[in-house]
Amino acid sequence: MEKQIASLHLVSAFLAMEPTDCVMSHARSLGGGSVTVDVQRFIWDHCISKAIGKCHAPYLKIFLKKLILEIESNRDDVLDELYELYSEFMISLKDENAVKGNVRALKYISFLFPDDASCEDAMVKKLVVPLHCSLNMLEGDTGCSIWPSSLFLSEFILSFPDMFASKTCFEVGSGVGLVGICLSHVKASKFDHAQIGGMRTEIDIISLPHVKCLHLPWECASESVLQKLKPDIILGADVIYDPLCLPHLVRVLSILLDKTKSSSQLPRVGFDGAIGCSHDCSNGCGARDVAAACDSAGSASPAEHPTAYISSVIRNANTFDRFLALVDEANLAITDLTGTLPPASLLPYMQSYDRSSIRLFKLSSK
Repeated sequence: MEKQIASLHLVSAFLAMEPTDCVMSHARSLGGGSVTVDVQRFIWDHCISKAIGKCHAPYLKIFLKKLILEIESNRDDVLDELYELYSEFMISLKDENAVKGNVRALKYISFLFPDDASCEDAMVKKLVVPLHCSLNMLEGDTGCSIWPSSLFLSEFILSFPDMFASKTCFEVGSGVGLVGICLSHVKASKFDHAQIGGMRTEIDIISLPHVKCLHLPWECASESVLQKLKPDIILGADVIYDPLCLPHLVRVLSILLDKTKSSSQLPRVGFDGAIGCSHDCSNGCGARDVAAACDSAGSASPAEHPTAYISSVIRNANTFDRFLALVDEANLAITDLTGTLPPASLLPYMQSYDRSSIRLFKLSSK
């Protein structure tokens, strides 16, 4: 079972395009400390050969280089296939470090679910989510990358599926769509997926019958439009880092969390087109009609008041203090759930993902 887990972590790290040092550490674990011939064959059969033509070629070249150097440094034999493919890349890719323009790569994020984490023989199920992500933050934008807070919020949803099943949600800042896919996986009832500015999510989730696509920038969304959406729960990942956007974000949250207007009094609407806006909005509202209104214990009920869950890395204390002040001015209550309602660790292979830096907040109307 230990080897099965090691092999699963190795493949998952490779498909997620984790840093090559991370993938190599999983390869050593599978080989009992070194990259044996059997491990090389496993990597070729289950990772590299399936990735040719699909994986981002420069990443594959860098990984091959690291893999070959590791094997040669231990004076072990290298599979001919590895040498041959690396030679092809040496000719076709001359600059392995150059990522020009808004280059996208397909990453596969694998959430791993042990049936019984306390059992050594537990079988592991997985949810694999393919996402097109930007590899160049200078040419792309923040919404085209997978941020740690998005991973954390996704783990939270998958760890407490009953909180979200058959509910309606509104996500502020949809990013590449990972949170929305996880909401769909736990069978949320409806989901309005929003486009933000000129960004589009590179997934096929919008073809699902319970998903609609919206363009709803925070500063341009009217109160009447937000009241008509009126979800049970609001979600946001890494949306409080920009002080210029905070007043617009808190305004949106305040309207959506207003418990004086029940959703039964307001018509449920969907939008087929964009809502007009003259601003260049780099942040916006991803509307996801899928949610769960729940208390701090995690129970859910259709009669409960709307609730928001925001996951975030606190990069700047002053910016976060500004957010707290705006929340208080809007008559909203905020609770830190980081230690009281932690999600399960569903991404154990992802060494680049630092869960300790992320905090989870619950917001509601006072």
